[in-house]
Amino acid sequence: MSFIPSRFRRRLWRSVCSLAGGLTVTGNWDRSPTGRVVVANHASHADTAALLAAIPAESSPVFAAAADYWFDVWWRRALISGLAGGLPVRRGERGGYAELLEAARPALAAGRTVVIYPEGTRSTDGSVGEFHSGAVRLARDCRVPVVPVAMLGTGEVLAKHGSFKATPMEVRFGAPVDPTGADAETLRDDVIALLDAGPVLLRRSPTWRTIHALTDGNRGIAIGFVWGLAEAVSWPIMAEMAVVFLGVAAPRRIPTLAASITAGSVCGVLLTSTLARRGVRVPAPLTTPRMYAAARRHLDSGASGIWHQALGGIPVKVYARVAGELQLPAGRLAGATLAERGARMGACAGGIMVAERPLRPVIRRLYGPYLGVTATVFSVTLRKIVRAWSGPTR
Repeated sequence: MSFIPSRFRRRLWRSVCSLAGGLTVTGNWDRSPTGRVVVANHASHADTAALLAAIPAESSPVFAAAADYWFDVWWRRALISGLAGGLPVRRGERGGYAELLEAARPALAAGRTVVIYPEGTRSTDGSVGEFHSGAVRLARDCRVPVVPVAMLGTGEVLAKHGSFKATPMEVRFGAPVDPTGADAETLRDDVIALLDAGPVLLRRSPTWRTIHALTDGNRGIAIGFVWGLAEAVSWPIMAEMAVVFLGVAAPRRIPTLAASITAGSVCGVLLTSTLARRGVRVPAPLTTPRMYAAARRHLDSGASGIWHQALGGIPVKVYARVAGELQLPAGRLAGATLAERGARMGACAGGIMVAERPLRPVIRRLYGPYLGVTATVFSVTLRKIVRAWSGPTR
C-alpha cells in the first residue's frame, strides 16, 4: 500500500492546524499494522482536519462520504479523495449500515483506519449526542478494535453555522477497545471521559515563555524605557518594534510598554539635543544627509516641526540632533516630542493589540517564526526607507 497520499494529507493539515491556533496530540496510538475504527465526538468541520493531522500516516485514515454526491463529479471526487481521504459509501435500498460495511471492510482488511462520527451530525453546544451503533457493529463484524477519540477546541475554530476563529485544538487518543464487549453507549462514555480529563493542553513556544516572563512586569517597563531612549540617541531599530517584537508576548502589558517607550524616547531626544548643543555628535547609523536637511527645514519654524517625524520615515534621533544644533528650547522640545511620540506610539500599540488578538494562539505557538518574519519585514522596509532618503541633499 502506498502511503504517499496519507503523508501529504497529514503534513498539509498539520500546517493548517498550526496556523489555525495549534494542534496538540495526546494519548498513545497503537502503530501495529492493523485496521481499526476510530469514533470521535463531532463539533466542527475542523474535526476531520485535526484527525488527518493527528493520525499517523501509516494508518492511512479514511472518512466515509456519500458516493452519489462526493464521487459523482470529478472535481468533488478529487477534492474528497485528495484532501480528506474520502471513502465512497453508496446510499442504496439495503440500508446505511450494509453500505458502510461493504465500503469499509476492504479498507479495514488492508490495515487502514476508518473514522466515524457516531453522533451523525455536528454538535452546536459542545455536548456529546447519542452514539449510533454502526461504528461498533462495523468493528465487531470486521474484527478490528475501536479507538475512542476526543476532539477539543475544534468547535471554537469552526463552529457549526459560525465563522473561523484561531483557537488551540487537541486530539486525545483513548485506549483501543475490544468491540465484542462494547456497545455504542460504552464508547460514548469513553469519549466523554477523555473530554472531561481536562481543558485543551496548550503548547507554548519556549521563546514566547522567555519573552513573556521578561516583559510581563517591571522589567518590561525598564526594557521599554531603555529601548525608547537608545533609539532616540543611536539605536537603529525604531522604538515601535519593541511593541511588535516583545509586546505580543504579554498583550495586556502593551499600553504600559508603549508608555515606557514614549517616556524613554522623550528623555533620549532631550539627551541627544543637549549633546548636539554642546557639539557632541553620537553615532547615528542608517541616517543620511538628506534626512538631516529635511529635519532642519521642519524645525526651522520651531519644536512643533517634529510632528513631521510621525509619518516621514526619518528617525527621531535626527530631529533631536538638529533641535540641539538649532538651540531649540528644551521645554518646548520635550512637550512637542511627548505629544508626537505619544500619538505615534499609541497608534502603533492600538494597531498591534487589534491585530494580535485573533492571531494570539498562533503567535504563542510559533513565536520564533513570528520574530523571524517580522524582523525580515522590518529589515527590508528599513533598507527601502534609507535608500529613499539617500542621494544628494536638496
